Amino acid sequence: MNIYVGNLNWNMSSEDLQNLFAPYGEVSSAKIVTDKFNNDRSKGFGFVEMADDDAARAAIAALHDTDVMDRKIVVNESTPRPEGERGGFKKKPYGGGGGNRGGFGGGGNRGGGGYGGGNRDRGNGGGGGYNRY
Repeated sequence: MNIYVGNLNWNMSSEDLQNLFAPYGEVSSAKIVTDKFNNDRSKGFGFVEMADDDAARAAIAALHDTDVMDRKIVVNESTPRPEGERGGFKKKPYGGGGGNRGGFGGGGNRGGGGYGGGNRDRGNGGGGGYNRY
């Protein structure tokens, strides 16, 4: 079973995460997710994989909402990411609108963005472009 562990202390290592789950059963892997654009700094969450589902459920029940390194952690079963979704970006059917201080209209996914001022200084915001799939 793959387990999501969130609200981790940024100083926690993958080894610390593995040691946290080891008393509940065999840990196949433990990984803290890091930001590759920010000197590999922890993003505050990670994943633990355990071979035995019953041991994983026991670990989830025992560790969820407990204090670890001065942080109350969140522990639950990880759900797979929907197909086609990557890095937190989701396809949207339309582009964004204009900014609120004379900004340009947002573009769609491959579509052109509209011009137009924001709603504070120069009229209404511009319209966004359509996505073309």
